[in-house]
Amino acid sequence: MKKFIKILILTLWLPVIGQQTPASTQQKSILITNAFLHIGDGTTISDAVLGFKDGKITFIGKEQDAPSFDLKIDAKGQHLYPGFIATNSSIGLVEIDAIRATRDEDEIGDFLPHIRTAIAYDAESKIVESMRPNGVLIAQVSPRGGLISGSSSVMQLDAWNWEDAIIKTDEGIHLNWPNPYSRGRSWLGEDPGLKTNKNYLSTLEKIKMFFENAKVYDPNQNPVHLPYQAMEGIFDGSKSVYLHAEDEKQIVDGISYLKSLEIQKVVLVGANEATSQVDFIKRHNIPVIASRPHRLPDNEDEDIKGSFKLAAKLNEAGVLVSIDVSGRMERMYTRNLPFYAGSFAAYGMDKEEALKLITSNPSKILGIDNRLGTLTVGKDATLFLSLGDALDMRTNQIYKAWIEGREISLETHQTELWKRYSDKYSIDNKN
Repeated sequence: MKKFIKILILTLWLPVIGQQTPASTQQKSILITNAFLHIGDGTTISDAVLGFKDGKITFIGKEQDAPSFDLKIDAKGQHLYPGFIATNSSIGLVEIDAIRATRDEDEIGDFLPHIRTAIAYDAESKIVESMRPNGVLIAQVSPRGGLISGSSSVMQLDAWNWEDAIIKTDEGIHLNWPNPYSRGRSWLGEDPGLKTNKNYLSTLEKIKMFFENAKVYDPNQNPVHLPYQAMEGIFDGSKSVYLHAEDEKQIVDGISYLKSLEIQKVVLVGANEATSQVDFIKRHNIPVIASRPHRLPDNEDEDIKGSFKLAAKLNEAGVLVSIDVSGRMERMYTRNLPFYAGSFAAYGMDKEEALKLITSNPSKILGIDNRLGTLTVGKDATLFLSLGDALDMRTNQIYKAWIEGREISLETHQTELWKRYSDKYSIDNKN
């Protein structure tokens, strides 16, 4: 009897703690009127109307010119944005950091291009649902660890499972270039200053051997070599190589080697010291996913506000830039993506240019700009309405959002707790 009661309690409790049911396919066409449109490509339109049907944007213009729509939303004084896109995120791969069984962002080994984040992605993660109330509706889910971590995929953040979430599968391989320098371990009495990494050259030789063997690999051979097979796309141009490098020498060495192999699509991730090599990066036409601004300087002599100025300097030089959300508490902090863009805007960037860092720019880098990134007729109706400026934490108040025309839930565990305790303390105050 006791066992039966426990099972019954668990059965009743699971729906409470589970993810909200994903929204159903759009049934009625919607026209949003009187909104301030942030197109996502640096331009805006005041008091415009936007309509979407069957998951696609079908009209942008004046209300008197709009065809008939089933529903109308008056968004007077509100802001309409394309869904924000998080790049190099590991959301959906880890639920509780302290519990090893919930961590799927890394695997054992150094060369793992065949490891796919797509099939490890948890669409029902509590962390995934916490992204949506800040406008983060799309994410590039990327692996961690090793020298080659694995392949990333682009997901939409309202799905039953990973198959439903997929926007673009296995779109790139992630390479962690070794650091040519290391710091002494002060807790062991070593000098904490920078010194040459004695393993740098030997690690480079391992990377070069793997890439060169992969380049000459015969896909028809038997038995199949899964790691080499997974590398095929970077040589034929169908996949990108995401080069994770922060130090100036890392950046130069990594890009130079990949370009010597005639790899067409290279994206630099991190790039903390990229301002010292802007011309080099620009000459090789390398997009950059720049480290988030809310971090400490890497070196003692670095500009304390250098991290906030990085995106503006790269953008001014004509480099295509997005924002890297990795780092401390990266999964939870991914929800701060719009505020990272707002911080970059406060240090030398126009606000609409900063918006491009999380809309049109990442869509181009990820190769999904035919569907997402801007409010454009023919693209997916993945967008949201905010009562104010979505890049400002004080006015980012999103009350409606759609993914492919489906109106999604903005409720999360946090909003439920907020409502619960708001009711509690409002009652107490009356007493």
